[in-house]
Amino acid sequence: MEKENTSLTPQPGHLYVVATPIGNLADLTDRARAILGGVDLVACEDTRTTGALLTRLGLRKDLTAYHEHNETEAAEKLADLIAGGKSVAVVSDAGTPALSDPGFRVVRACRRRGLPVVPVPGASALTAVLSASGLPSNGFLYVGFLPPKSAARIGFFEKHRDFAYTLALFESCHRIDKAVDEIVATLGPARVICVAKEVTKLHETFFVGPAADVQARLAKASLKGEFVLLIAPAEFEL
Repeated sequence: MEKENTSLTPQPGHLYVVATPIGNLADLTDRARAILGGVDLVACEDTRTTGALLTRLGLRKDLTAYHEHNETEAAEKLADLIAGGKSVAVVSDAGTPALSDPGFRVVRACRRRGLPVVPVPGASALTAVLSASGLPSNGFLYVGFLPPKSAARIGFFEKHRDFAYTLALFESCHRIDKAVDEIVATLGPARVICVAKEVTKLHETFFVGPAADVQARLAKASLKGEFVLLIAPAEFEL
């Protein structure tokens, strides 16, 4: 039987893909805390955000910016450091790296070079919402963020009208109401959806039900925060 990887001590020449809390600091695992505290360098989306997290954890670490604007170049530099024996943790501002967040390119760079990549799993808004939504979770298609243009979003909904599994995506607070309006118009008012905002935070809210009902509830709600949108298959009923 293969031994479980339970080490809390980062190893030289390894990349650690570390999930951080999406709101509630208590969701950080002991292993993630130990890895972040032990690596030589933390590559993060925003040094201010990650710096504040590490300060709350009582950790002082060297940080380097790793975000969408420098990801391609920074990935190779990080891989060089790892190849040279450094241990590096990559994190996003919240949740699991590489899911609509930076992380993919440095992982790919390490895989291309045969360098060890170790996942340190934890919070993910996607799986948290899916698990608590009541929508089918036997299969789902994660599509990240939809296009900002209305016509492109409508085209996506029409293309996946008869998709057999749950559709899962992130949406901006600036467009969540428009996206739900388009679902009602394109997929119909009875289509079951889930809109979740501020998951694990003080104002966590789930809107679950026929799209027209969710649309009406959203019209009366604050649209501040971060949103996950799930769309059930056409024949699904709560």
